[in-house]
Amino acid sequence: MELPDAPPALLLDPAAVDAEDAGAYRLLAADIASGVAVVAARHRLRDVAATVTGFLDVSYDPPTMLVCLFEEGRICDAVESTGAWALSVLRRDQEGIANWLASPGNPVEGLLDRVPFRRAPRSGAPVLEGALAWFELATVAVHTAATHRIVVGEVTAMGRGVAESEADDPLVHYARSYRGVTG
Repeated sequence: MELPDAPPALLLDPAAVDAEDAGAYRLLAADIASGVAVVAARHRLRDVAATVTGFLDVSYDPPTMLVCLFEEGRICDAVESTGAWALSVLRRDQEGIANWLASPGNPVEGLLDRVPFRRAPRSGAPVLEGALAWFELATVAVHTAATHRIVVGEVTAMGRGVAESEADDPLVHYARSYRGVTG
């Protein structure tokens, strides 16, 4: 069966990508739905945290995950320097936390003063209270990709922040905004 004509493809020469191409890419990439989490670390006696949408599980044996971090961000420096971090997967009703920790120019001191958290058992990294799931990780590899670092970590501890029966509405980022799965 022949399909109807599709909209024209945008063919790019990677060596000649300009601002217009980057804008088109951002627009199209916004159509990729992704979960929302907070990466946090304890660095130089301070808690550092940031909202992320670029994370995934890599392997079950051993349990391994990765996260993509902007290389010039405080969280990237903290995760790379400490080698241990926590990832808290957010619920739909934690959108305010996601917005707060995604805001540029957040304070260095007191960043988590209005965010309920507890300490991960091994590293002491902040784990957000009420998260769908949380993982404490030890970094095993870091790779550079354009303006980001891909940080791979083995899980050293994990758990839920809510009862399994309440873990039914994750926060999702899609089309440049936050949404829930159930509505």
